[in-house]
Amino acid sequence: MADVGEFQLKAGDRAPAFELQGVDGRTYSLESFRSPYLVVMFWCNHCPYVRAWEGRVIALAERYRDKGVGFVLINANDARAYPEDSLENMIRHATEQRYPFPYLVDDAQAIARAYGARVTPHPMLFGPDRTLRFQGRIDNDHQHPERVTERYLETAIEQALAGQPVVPSELSVTGCSIKWKPGA
Repeated sequence: MADVGEFQLKAGDRAPAFELQGVDGRTYSLESFRSPYLVVMFWCNHCPYVRAWEGRVIALAERYRDKGVGFVLINANDARAYPEDSLENMIRHATEQRYPFPYLVDDAQAIARAYGARVTPHPMLFGPDRTLRFQGRIDNDHQHPERVTERYLETAIEQALAGQPVVPSELSVTGCSIKWKPGA
């Protein structure tokens, strides 16, 4: 487990450009996403934190899809060291879970570095101008959904959609460290 509270990107910073392959075989760039708001989330298949939050992330994406909020998940883990995070297994997992959003592979790990991602899951909410509005935990209890009292990502989305400043704009993220390639 890692708990990260120092971030490379700050509120107001622009989303770094990317061009990555999705599990559907398509290539996606930042410009591929037309929704006014975009949640970019660093993700993987094997992390227990990801697995615990997975159903809630799917539900959030489905709830906000028609309200102008898109979601994209990016897996930057070293698939050689963690075969469960291979593209083949990403395809299988996304299909089994019926992901309602693109799931992209960052094999070179350059995009994870550009965004300053260090753990999975690591959600970031960007506004219509693709500037960062929020990054932090999804909610306050990954293990027990019934005990959740703070829905940080959902609150940030609601504040942004209402035209309000997102407060707080940063919260530490908790998850599994990104599995960097040797020498990366």
